[in-house]
Amino acid sequence: MEIVLATGNKDKVREMKAAFKGLKVKLLTSSDFKVFPKPRESGRTLEANALIKARALLKHTGFASLSDDTGLEVAALGGSPGVYSSRYAGYGASYDDNCRKLLREMKNFSRRTASFRTVVAVCFPDGREFTVAGKIKGVITREKSGGKGFGYDPVFRPSGSGKTFSEMSLAQKNRISHRGIALLKARKLIGTIIKQRA
Repeated sequence: MEIVLATGNKDKVREMKAAFKGLKVKLLTSSDFKVFPKPRESGRTLEANALIKARALLKHTGFASLSDDTGLEVAALGGSPGVYSSRYAGYGASYDDNCRKLLREMKNFSRRTASFRTVVAVCFPDGREFTVAGKIKGVITREKSGGKGFGYDPVFRPSGSGKTFSEMSLAQKNRISHRGIALLKARKLIGTIIKQRA
């Protein structure tokens, strides 16, 4: 089975490939296509945006497509940045830009609880679609820590851990993270489909 990863984010691709290692699928990325569409993420939910991207890549390539949308939901900020997490500091914002804005917004809050949520969508050429979700709770730290990971990883410390995601190895992060949980669910469903086709 061939599946297109509907993202141009190399950091996400690395995590996705690690999560699907050993599964009998060929993962295709943006580098496998001359033209790789970037649909506007106009949905109001993570589910909607994940499906928008997966459906667009399925239509463009004809291959099964997998996409994710992730949101950081901070209690003190009323659930923001949520679906706007990747562009919290504006369109074209860097990871550092978003982290700096978040730490600035959180400067005077003692309540720093937050949760990360990822929705993975998979669309197949036969019309089947499914979405699965992963969620993890934690806190927003008062400063960045660690040199690994991406996005808000340097400022998010999962509950029960003494490390931010940026202080963990990719394997450690994938075992407990929101995206790791969602990708594991997707892996199991795709594995079932592969067995049905055998």
